[in-house]
Amino acid sequence: MIRKDVLVWGGGTGGVAAALQAARSGATTLLLTPGPWLGGMVSAAGVCAPDGHELSCWQTGLWGALLRELQRSEPSGLDQNWVSCFGYRPQSAEEILQRWVAQEPLLQWYGDCELRNLSHRDGLIHRLDVQQGPSTQDHILSVEAEIFIDGSDLGDLLALTDVPYRWGWEAKEQWNEPSAPSQHRLSNEIFFQDQPVQSPTWVVMGQLKPSAPPSTPCSPEQPFEFSTAAFGLERTITYGRLPGGLVMLNWPLHGNDWHHGLQRAVSADPQDRTVLANEMKAHSASFLSALQQCSDGWITPGNAFPGSTPSVALMPYWRESRRLIGRTTVTENDLLPISTDARRGSFPLDDDGRCTSIAVGTYANDHHYPGEDWPLAPKSCRWGGRWTGTPFCIPYGALVSEMVPNLLMADKGFSVSHMANGATRLQPLILNIGQAAGLAAALSVHRSCLPTDLPVNVLQTHLLHDPTAPAAVLPLWQWPAWHPQWVTAQEQGLAAPDQIDAMGFLAPLQSMSLDLPGLNEAPIDPHEELLTGRVISTAEGGFQFITDQEHWPLITLEPAINQWLHQQDRSRGRIRCRVVRNPWGPWLRLIGVIDQPS
Repeated sequence: MIRKDVLVWGGGTGGVAAALQAARSGATTLLLTPGPWLGGMVSAAGVCAPDGHELSCWQTGLWGALLRELQRSEPSGLDQNWVSCFGYRPQSAEEILQRWVAQEPLLQWYGDCELRNLSHRDGLIHRLDVQQGPSTQDHILSVEAEIFIDGSDLGDLLALTDVPYRWGWEAKEQWNEPSAPSQHRLSNEIFFQDQPVQSPTWVVMGQLKPSAPPSTPCSPEQPFEFSTAAFGLERTITYGRLPGGLVMLNWPLHGNDWHHGLQRAVSADPQDRTVLANEMKAHSASFLSALQQCSDGWITPGNAFPGSTPSVALMPYWRESRRLIGRTTVTENDLLPISTDARRGSFPLDDDGRCTSIAVGTYANDHHYPGEDWPLAPKSCRWGGRWTGTPFCIPYGALVSEMVPNLLMADKGFSVSHMANGATRLQPLILNIGQAAGLAAALSVHRSCLPTDLPVNVLQTHLLHDPTAPAAVLPLWQWPAWHPQWVTAQEQGLAAPDQIDAMGFLAPLQSMSLDLPGLNEAPIDPHEELLTGRVISTAEGGFQFITDQEHWPLITLEPAINQWLHQQDRSRGRIRCRVVRNPWGPWLRLIGVIDQPS
């Protein structure tokens, strides 16, 4: 028998985040994972071009810490593709996470585990039994803990509790979500029975040859013949380009999303789950083979994962999970801007008007099904020369189970609606949700209380002042994570959330004592260079940087520079600035303005 303060059943991105934070916060912690890698989406599933949280004001918490480590570990940088501002190799993220885990004396990690049994006592989870290694009774491991955390991609621990959970669609009548289908449609259209959740992907990795793509590519073979129709072959392949010419194939447009028999993902029969996994892997391998053939061998199978098939991810990318019925449920309405011109969602408030947010999400909203795109209420805005999602809050109550008071959810299975899940399932947010869950568990142990009784202001304070990875709890656009007054701005916002305007700015009286970031204060990027040229606006609302030799689309992730781009008349003079090139975007990322026209 093993006894710990906190037990995390993981294998997902949120699981490793929760285990790390619980141990760093002083709780003896055991992390159990079903496979040999522990990073979930960010590594083992190969989704290595993250969406969301790209702006410097959202690069906080464990997401920000991982991003900075990745920037140091990838010699060629992270500006590698056109779908994301960050591209890295899966082994790079896994090495960082395993190193972090190994550095924590209060954290133990056992891989290759399988859930067996969950025991209850007095309404609380008491013990978890797992099988480690081969299928023999000699390898049964029993663990007692004060707090249990589900950090899995499919809510596997939640399923063992025998309490109700959510799976799949909810009707519009339940929460009045603008994008949800009516109960009549759910009951009468076969699509919703055939497609209970968003389609997953089994990522495969390709490798680009140094040579140029074929000048006259052909269309891929069936069933992928339409996969390159929207963007062409080269853009389809380089969508997920990573350092060293590695290519993440996670292509939703007639590519390797899988739409068949998804109910088997949560089947009690392991054979059902195995057959589903094999179908998904075979489909993705066929997609890679089709691209290899029609590109005349420009892309070949890559080498990214351990095992006999190093091009195939170690686990699927599940976009949707079993979902907790928590104290609070995040719905689509909580994600949407509070007014037509606003740039933030609503704040979750308790009965005393105090904000209960413990993490910030930013992704636009994105659902994956076969056929036509599902119409979704818009929550995007033009910012910094590109489109980004408007930020929203995750309340602490969405991580907490009322029915099992010592259970916390740390991955995409927290209390969220099916429609909202399209914006809450992404790696950066899940890392920070996992961080909040792990910290809540440790604080509950230290205070001898259940997570349901933990004061949310205590959790918020510790998140903001974490010595390793301080994490934002409010969507404030003006102060990037690197700014010395970022924490102060967050605290002032928490003290008076009604003084944060619809654009996510502190009221003038609140912010007058704070310094705003300057145009050339962002940290140095090892891949930056100095360029001189002119900035012009485009008809589409973007920007271009024009030198004597080249024209480049221009983006920025810095709030001060975004404001300068929109307010200054730049057409009459040349500027000298700090930029990073992304030839696959293609764009220049502007990180500092040194000299500007007088």
